Amino acid sequence: MKILVTGGAGFIGSAVVRQAIRDGHQIVNVDCLTYAANLANVAQVSNSPNYSFSQVSINDRPAIEAVFARHRPDAVMHLAAESHVDRSIDGPADFIETNISGTYNMLETARSFWASEGKPEGFRFHHISTDEVFGSLGPEGQFTEETPYDPRSPYSASKAASDHLVRAWHETYGLPVVLSNCSNNYGPFHFPEKLIPVVILNAIHGKEIPVYGDGKNIRDWLFVEDHAIALLTVLTKGAVGRSYNIGGEAEAENIEIIRKICALLDDKRPKDKPCSDLITFVADRPGHDRRYAIDPTRIREELGWRPSVTLDEGLAQTVDWYLANEDWWRPLLDRQGVGERLGMNA
Repeated sequence: MKILVTGGAGFIGSAVVRQAIRDGHQIVNVDCLTYAANLANVAQVSNSPNYSFSQVSINDRPAIEAVFARHRPDAVMHLAAESHVDRSIDGPADFIETNISGTYNMLETARSFWASEGKPEGFRFHHISTDEVFGSLGPEGQFTEETPYDPRSPYSASKAASDHLVRAWHETYGLPVVLSNCSNNYGPFHFPEKLIPVVILNAIHGKEIPVYGDGKNIRDWLFVEDHAIALLTVLTKGAVGRSYNIGGEAEAENIEIIRKICALLDDKRPKDKPCSDLITFVADRPGHDRRYAIDPTRIREELGWRPSVTLDEGLAQTVDWYLANEDWWRPLLDRQGVGERLGMNA
C-alpha cells in the first residue's frame, strides 16, 4: 500500500513509518516539523525508495490537497496532533487549530480525493487517538470502545472533538474510516517532555525528578513499537467504521515507573547515590486524571493483536536506548519548554 502518514516525524508517527517500511509499504510522510518533531526519528529509512517526505502542515489545506494529488495514497494514517497535556493547559489555541481544524482539513481533503478516484473500496482513513478522551477511571474497570467520552483537559477535549468529526464523516459522507484509541506510549525517540524520558534524562544529569501530586496516578503503558504494529493491523484488517482500543496490558502508578527506571539506571550507570534520592514531589497538574486502563479485547479477538513487550522489558530497552543515543536527545534539550514546568496557568 501507499500510505500517507501525518505526523510521521513525531514519536508514534515515526515508529509507524519505520515499521511500515519494514513491512514493504510505500510511505508519504507529512509533517510540519513543530518543536516535538525530528527527522532523525526516520533517518534509518529516509534513503528507502519507498519513503518520501513533505514538510506540510495539516492546517494548510491547499498544501495538503497538493500532497494528495501528487502521491495518490491508498490510505491515510492521521497521527499529526498537539499532544502534551501541560502545553494544552498553557496554550489551548494550538490544540484547537491542529487537532480539530487540522483533522477537518484532512477529512475533507481525503473525502474529495476518494470521490475523485471513484470511491475505491480499499481506501482507508485511519484516525489515531488517545484513551484520555474517556476521562478518569476509579480504582476498578477499564475503557472499552463503548465507554462514554468525558475529556478533562484542553488536549483530550480537542482529541475527542476530532474523533467525533471522523465518525461524522463516515456516517454522513460514507468515508471509509477506522479509529483507534491508545494508552500511554513509551520507548525510543520519545521527546523529552513526557514522564519516562524526563525521568531518564534528569537522572543522568543528577537533576531532581519531579513527581506530580502523590505519584499514584495510574496509566496503562504501551511500548511504541508494539503500538506501530497494532496501528498497521487496524489499518489493513480493521472493519470500516469500527474503533479499536489499543493497550499495553501493563498498568502501573507513575511512582512505580519512576522507581523502576531509577533501579535500571543504578544498575547500568551507577553513581555515588541512588537515583531515587532525586525523586521530588511537586504540585499536581490541574485536573490530573487519576487512572486510565484499556480493555484490548476487541483488537485481540477480532484482529489477533496483543502486545509482545512487557513493561519491564520495554523500560529496559528504553533506558538502554537513551544511554546509547545522546547525540539524538542532546540537541532537543534546547527546544522551547523542555526542562521547564508547564501546565500551571490554570
